[in-house]
Amino acid sequence: MKSRHAAADRVLDQRERARLAEIATLEPTIDLTKRDTYVEAAGWNVDAREIGLPDEAPGEPEPRGSFVIATEILRAYSFTPTRLIRGSFDPEAPLLDRPMLLTARFLWMRFELGVRVSRVIEEAREGRDGQEYVWGYSYHTLAGHLERGEITFEIAKHLATGAVVFRVHSFSQTGHIANWFYRIGFRLVGRRLQRSFAEQSLSNMQRLVVGALLSASEAPQ
Repeated sequence: MKSRHAAADRVLDQRERARLAEIATLEPTIDLTKRDTYVEAAGWNVDAREIGLPDEAPGEPEPRGSFVIATEILRAYSFTPTRLIRGSFDPEAPLLDRPMLLTARFLWMRFELGVRVSRVIEEAREGRDGQEYVWGYSYHTLAGHLERGEITFEIAKHLATGAVVFRVHSFSQTGHIANWFYRIGFRLVGRRLQRSFAEQSLSNMQRLVVGALLSASEAPQ
């Protein structure tokens, strides 16, 4: 399904396509079979945040409800604060193993970072408050990235109540940064950039879903 959201529809230029081809060949910076070991006690930065989205009726996700709209926005990667991070990728490529070029800006610095989608999540599972249905994906850092780690985005619907939430979870460490200027700069602003990215992504998703539902309700029937 082709996304209706702008981030996925942007035409890639020749340089971006070349960078994505290069990113597709890079090695991960972490062992994805050891996710459970990347914890704060082992020296990793671990962050977990979530925000409520408009509720639905209890039961399975509604065809044009909050859950489905949020998954479309998430698939298109159009919820991110583009002043901080902009994602470039081929929207026709399969989501699993999709290479992505992230361009990060903070203060006076600009970084180009390669990541790859490491898993796609679609399942019913037992959540904190009972059975929930979840859709999302993770991407992990690759060789040459300023960090080592993985971030996971999930849309979850609590089936008994109809509550819908957007979650962002990540674990990371500062990676090997050869350039001394970037190394100092990233140590100064890296954690602030991470927190700002997560917080603004949450609020953007909420705003976009609310706006889409409002537009749908105002459209002629």
